[in-house]
Amino acid sequence: MICRVNSINLYYEMSGVGKPLILLHGNGETHKIFDKAIPILSEHFTVYAIDSRGHGQSDSVLEYHYDDMAEDIKCFIHELKLEQPILYGFSDGGIIGLILASKYPQLLSRLIISGANTVPDGIRTGWLRLFQCINAVVKEPKMTMMLKEPNITTEMLKCIVIPTTVLAGSRDMVKRSHTEYIADSIPNSKLNILQGEGHGSYVLHNTKLVNLILDATK
Repeated sequence: MICRVNSINLYYEMSGVGKPLILLHGNGETHKIFDKAIPILSEHFTVYAIDSRGHGQSDSVLEYHYDDMAEDIKCFIHELKLEQPILYGFSDGGIIGLILASKYPQLLSRLIISGANTVPDGIRTGWLRLFQCINAVVKEPKMTMMLKEPNITTEMLKCIVIPTTVLAGSRDMVKRSHTEYIADSIPNSKLNILQGEGHGSYVLHNTKLVNLILDATK
């Protein structure tokens, strides 16, 4: 399905019945990373799996910014008249969720993020240098965004008033101290570090994500 928002066409797939649940993927991915989780989640929620701008079947633009992506989702919620949906965001999807919940405190009912960072330096040094080296060669706009953004402040995190679950793997590419900082800065948040998991090992094409979302929404 296509939804016209914020001057672009945003592709999404909808399935299931119940309270609306938005799923947002990471940089360079599509909604298809949730292919194993969606059939089960659809038994509990109306699931909206979205391709972010420049990904999958959604429109591309010349330059990417997380704030624009957050506005896309705000417009999507208004266009489809979704009433305080739950939002789960992985990696870049989590960044979008943080921005959205801080700018529009009553738009969502609950936020679940995993492997998100608030500044580029929240990524482990080795990973950050690797991305910098790759982008020096390929000059990919979405990777350029990731190396320059986000710039989410502590004050912005403190504006998030809805119940929030902060997830990360113990072997995540985001620094553990940074994940702990995010959870500590959001007033009504819970932190869950998943032992033995990497950045997306429990998310990409994996049913482990299902119980994490169900536990966070009880």
